[in-house]
Amino acid sequence: MAESVGIRGERGAGRAVFSNRNPAKVLIVDDHELVRWGMIEMIEREPDFSVSGEAPDAPTAMSRIREDEPDLVLADLTLQEGDGLELVKQIQAAHPRVRVLVVSMHDENLYAERALRAGAMGFVSKTEPAEVIVDAIRAVLRGRVHVSKGLADRLLQRMASQPTPTPQETPLDTLSDREIEVLNLLGEGLSTRAVAERLHLSTKTIHTYREHLKTKLGLKSASELIRFAVARNLLGD
Repeated sequence: MAESVGIRGERGAGRAVFSNRNPAKVLIVDDHELVRWGMIEMIEREPDFSVSGEAPDAPTAMSRIREDEPDLVLADLTLQEGDGLELVKQIQAAHPRVRVLVVSMHDENLYAERALRAGAMGFVSKTEPAEVIVDAIRAVLRGRVHVSKGLADRLLQRMASQPTPTPQETPLDTLSDREIEVLNLLGEGLSTRAVAERLHLSTKTIHTYREHLKTKLGLKSASELIRFAVARNLLGD
């Protein structure tokens, strides 16, 4: 079992204090129905939580938030429509009192800091036992930032080392959130047109993103980009 920690952060300031007298309302956002069912069962076992709703995609999630006013959103990064990081940003902008905990299979080393920068108050892997996820929910509801111990150590070491230069970035670290999103969809086997439709962008825009990806990743051709994206998806990186 991976150790995890809660870090008290300023994001909780000014928000309602979590109270056991009123069960916290949790909205579950995940593209897989079976995962949502499992999350619902896990949460409903806890007397201090209640499930306010569920959603498979970003538009439905935003609608549910407006209707149900949950205290916390459990959000995956891969959704049927929309992108998890963009959803976190939308929630932060439109409903700043709603806390977000990202629960995902994506690599914490690559995505956790992105999720925190987008406005999430925590990141936990789906591979963690139920009790770890429940503890993460409680930590976030109490205004604490939740990440794994390994990531917390890295963040603290980085802060302690300032203003010395940070370690050299990997090519993946240089990608924007949207470029990561495009790379993920290409890795799922989607064509340029399909990616454009999924993201509600033009095919010309996706072609531009593909060119940026090739440049940043040091890839020479479209076929190399696709092979890289598919291999990365299969490896879960």
